[in-house]
Amino acid sequence: MHQWRSQPKSMENSSQETVVVIKKGDVIPLQRGVVSWWFNGGETDLTIVFIGETTIAQIPGQFTYYFMAGVLGILRGFQSDVVAKVFGLTNQESEDIATSQPGVVIVKLGDGIIFPNASKYVKEKLYATIDTPKADVVVKGGRTINSLTGKDFPMVVEMGLSARFVRLECEAILAPSYVADGSIQVIYVAKGRGRIRVVGSDGNPSFDGEVGEGELMVVPRFFGVTVIADEGGMELFLIINTSKPVYEQLAGKVSVWKALSPVVLQSALNISPQLEQLFRSKNTETLMIIPPRS
Repeated sequence: MHQWRSQPKSMENSSQETVVVIKKGDVIPLQRGVVSWWFNGGETDLTIVFIGETTIAQIPGQFTYYFMAGVLGILRGFQSDVVAKVFGLTNQESEDIATSQPGVVIVKLGDGIIFPNASKYVKEKLYATIDTPKADVVVKGGRTINSLTGKDFPMVVEMGLSARFVRLECEAILAPSYVADGSIQVIYVAKGRGRIRVVGSDGNPSFDGEVGEGELMVVPRFFGVTVIADEGGMELFLIINTSKPVYEQLAGKVSVWKALSPVVLQSALNISPQLEQLFRSKNTETLMIIPPRS
């Protein structure tokens, strides 16, 4: 198993370094202002998706990064004379500390450098695994949905976020739904390709197109969304900006169609009683993932 290491400090203003080993599917909430580093000690590439609230950032909608080292590091801005006086160093020593790292965000380590192992004693759980064998939804021929909410991992309550990890087999469909509490969804395609259709409140598609691995989409409030996997299947991460999301399914036994009385449904859709009965009979299962129909 390939392992990657990160260092999220467990408490604000803590001077203690906490190192944890993470793998594919792990989720780590980081509080605003926490310093972290990330090291890939495995033999394959690592993709980390950073998602957070940016309304109070210096530029709303963009992350405000705060680097401790490198070309954008804070010490470089104070220059060597101030660094020398603050830390009791010579000008040359302070110049080396502030400017020796030519990297910006990602740097490659030299041969022989060994980073710290995982911390032996960690008081609180700092991360959760969303890619687990025990899924919340399992559909034969369709695949699985794993959820991570404040109920499963209390630390995400502080972050105001929750997540879903969706696996779809060849040509399976993630049934149409929307987040009824007005939360925003972010969809990241972790693997495979497929088609996403997003429908706005006016009943018209606001997006209908192919998406592939590494692409990210923001679904506005109250917009419905469905996903259809290509022949190779898909893996999706769905991030929602609330720790207690309320989903409204647009198909299946928990959908609004099932709740409406027959005459209301007939009148609303302007259909015959026979078609209404047929339509209602198709909404007797929990249709969160729909396998390919033979």
